[in-house]
Amino acid sequence: MYVSESININNIGHLTIGGCDTVELAAKYGTPLYVIDETGIRKNCRKFVNSIKEHYDGNGRVLYASKAFCCKEMCRIVESEDMGLDVVSGGELYTALSAGFPADRIYFHGNNKTPSELKEAITAGVGRIVVDNKEELDYICSLAGTMNRTAYVYLRIKPGIDAHTHKFIKTGQIDSKFGFALETGEAMEAVKLCFSTANVELVGLHCHIGSQIFDITPFAHAAEVMIKFLADIKKETGVELRELDLGGGFGIKYKLADRPEDFSAYMKKVADSVKSTAREYGIELPYILIEPGRGIVGAEGLTLYRVGSIKNIPDVRTYVSVDGGMGDNPRYILYQAEYEVVCANKADLTRTRTVTVAGKCCESGDLIQENTLLQEVEPGDLLAVLSTGAYCYSMASNYNRIPRPPVIMVKDGEPRIIVNRESYERLVEDDV
Repeated sequence: MYVSESININNIGHLTIGGCDTVELAAKYGTPLYVIDETGIRKNCRKFVNSIKEHYDGNGRVLYASKAFCCKEMCRIVESEDMGLDVVSGGELYTALSAGFPADRIYFHGNNKTPSELKEAITAGVGRIVVDNKEELDYICSLAGTMNRTAYVYLRIKPGIDAHTHKFIKTGQIDSKFGFALETGEAMEAVKLCFSTANVELVGLHCHIGSQIFDITPFAHAAEVMIKFLADIKKETGVELRELDLGGGFGIKYKLADRPEDFSAYMKKVADSVKSTAREYGIELPYILIEPGRGIVGAEGLTLYRVGSIKNIPDVRTYVSVDGGMGDNPRYILYQAEYEVVCANKADLTRTRTVTVAGKCCESGDLIQENTLLQEVEPGDLLAVLSTGAYCYSMASNYNRIPRPPVIMVKDGEPRIIVNRESYERLVEDDV
């Protein structure tokens, strides 16, 4: 039932993460509880960094996609691993700067950045702003001119790649709210507009084809398309852009049957595609950036819940209700995300019963998982939902005025709080 090396079963049958007994963690910190393993995170960071060193002569940088999981401590870990940071909002930017993250290693993304967010980014001196549309370019030009600054930008390009993933997380095809389309000539028009825009310097391109992708081929195809576009830009304008951000979207193991490729295999195939296509079109090898988020934190986290009621409806289903739900993990109701669920205090027993794990929110659709195998459980047992390190804390809400859970980071058997449990007082402090 392991989805990560961080997760094991100890000699009394309890699930462990990072050397910590999950039953003890729940007793100490309460439930619901996010738990994430620092050692696993750092291993994944180094795998990505080393893949660029090994297959692309170190001519690139790994950017952590902070939307997967963002807090001050995570920013500090990424900074210490000599990576950059991908942010998509003023809040993520503020978090990074508050943690002391170097502004010149921050790349600011997003399809509808507000003027105030763009001003914050330019004021901070972020490394690159990824421009998504013409209106945004106009804002940047005006703001940078007023501030007597030069904004260094990428253009986000839709390479027209179908990533074969859920329709809500496919972003590289022409029907997408993100970026400039290649097929229509829109992308080349945007390039030329940048070259004629004051206070803006276009230094590279960006693309991102989707999320939770197992097949390496679409990534390699996207790289080929983008290299060809770099060559087209050089041919048509005489300018050779030297930076190329290929985005993220690398799949992780959510279910036991999942077989994601090793990170190194991804980089090797993409690097080979970049090198061969650059040779074919006669351009210099660009500085490559990649943006793993889920691939770094996803499988290294889990969420702990306490079982409340168990409702068996004969010939229909059995509901196992827990003390969390869509407020701390909305991914199932958004796109039927699959997870492994384990009874943490009976982890050594075989999962023999098919159940639906339900949340406590006042919604029929508040489910964590349907028709999933679980041990025989009873009220008071502890459930662990695995691979929740990405997009659970980030997407958490206060629906039904339920406080958000804390985040505990573990390392070598020692836990520490990195995000406090939200209190009722915090819930109402902005009320008037």
